[in-house]
Amino acid sequence: MVTNKKNIKYNWPMTILLILLAAIFILGPLYISVVIALKDPSDMANVLAWPEKFRLQNFVDAWNMTDYPRKFGNTFFITVINLVCTILTNSMVAYAITRNKDHSRLFRMAYYYFVSAMFIPFNVIMLPLVKQASAFHMDNIYGITFLYIIFGLPMNTFLYTGFVKSLPKALDEAAYIDGCTPFQTFYRIIFPLMKPMSATVAILSFMWTWNDFSMPLVLLSEEKNQTLQLAQYVFKGQFNTQYNLAFASYLLVLAPILLVYIFCQKWIISGVTSGAVKA
Repeated sequence: MVTNKKNIKYNWPMTILLILLAAIFILGPLYISVVIALKDPSDMANVLAWPEKFRLQNFVDAWNMTDYPRKFGNTFFITVINLVCTILTNSMVAYAITRNKDHSRLFRMAYYYFVSAMFIPFNVIMLPLVKQASAFHMDNIYGITFLYIIFGLPMNTFLYTGFVKSLPKALDEAAYIDGCTPFQTFYRIIFPLMKPMSATVAILSFMWTWNDFSMPLVLLSEEKNQTLQLAQYVFKGQFNTQYNLAFASYLLVLAPILLVYIFCQKWIISGVTSGAVKA
């Protein structure tokens, strides 16, 4: 069926209104952040005004005050280890659950158990988590990395199972006939086909781990283990806050995640769309 483009009518007033709202609520905060980050402390009377002189020294001071290289290394380590372990383990769990939950009550209950964890707010389990993490000496970089893998399992299982359902079971049966074990079938046949969803899980996990503030706040007590997000506390004093240095530091923290999202956003859409074929 061919659609006549001449008969398509656009609601231009509503379209323009939505574009303006998007510009205000998306570009507005970004503009304010950049302007404040470039201002001199004496030029903070009007935060919306363009700075009279650019003070790039703010970024240098923010770099030094937050000990950016060390905090970046901590955040990078937690994020990368979480990504690798999440993709390797969570995809395997989702594959096992998807292929067995139709004829196994155990796997079916495991699926609903993982999915139900998506609806439990972190604030509810925060205090018990702190006590248990301290008891098992997990209040460090390695412990919090392990917890990120566990806490990401519910959402990743939900995404992966939706994608695995779209893969025909004939692939597993053909691999079994050729002599492959379930482990070999997964890593040689199924796992390569899961690249779109793996890319989506990786990007979403990266953005969540990099931007998270609550879990490092309650678990990482030692200064040497802090992430970039916790380092932002250094600009807040008892009687004043160095807003120009704080916003310069915010931009330094935002830059890596923004670059990752700009270059990888197409895989987010394609992966989520592929996973939504079957529920």
